[in-house]
Amino acid sequence: MILDEDIAKKTSELLLQINAIKFNHKNPFTWASGWKSPIYCDNRIILSYPEIRKYISKELSAIVSIKYPETELIAGVATGAIGIGILVAEELNKPFVYVRANPKVHGRKNSIEGHFEEGAKVVVIEDLISTGGSSLKACNSLKNEELKLLGMVSIFNYDFDLSKKNFLEHNIDHFSLSSLTHLLNYAENKKFFNSDEMKHILKWRDDPANWI
Repeated sequence: MILDEDIAKKTSELLLQINAIKFNHKNPFTWASGWKSPIYCDNRIILSYPEIRKYISKELSAIVSIKYPETELIAGVATGAIGIGILVAEELNKPFVYVRANPKVHGRKNSIEGHFEEGAKVVVIEDLISTGGSSLKACNSLKNEELKLLGMVSIFNYDFDLSKKNFLEHNIDHFSLSSLTHLLNYAENKKFFNSDEMKHILKWRDDPANWI
């Protein structure tokens, strides 16, 4: 869910400005899931731009404060959301932990790195939501440690029907600064691509698993 249309537009503009989001419908990218995509988003690039990372962390923090005022702990999803998650925790003066994709195979075999109190109210910071699979896995890891999950806040959301279904089935509240819909609206207005390219991208958006 998007809370502010102006912030969604501004976030899209900034991500395109620093090439955190790239378009290539002729030579599509291959995601870790195996899906082919005309769009690739790498929000870790945000950390290299001080003013932009300040803006993003400030707006993420604002959502946490507005929607989850009882937050006691911030959790970033490894690895993409560790950096921005720390900035949000700093902005809100909250403890921070991060959630591994898989438990360590040695030592204490942790899924969650950092100190936390059982029952603490936690908000997850994610850099990107695509299918929702890895995000939900992180949420489940926190629940398994007896933490009280309030919700998730992300920088960007692809708005796939599959992710909406997954979050709904798991009853997890989530908000994003921007989404694919807002990105495409902004990119079209700025003439990043022509009408045929737009149709190609919209076809992918509507059925990413079977595109091409």
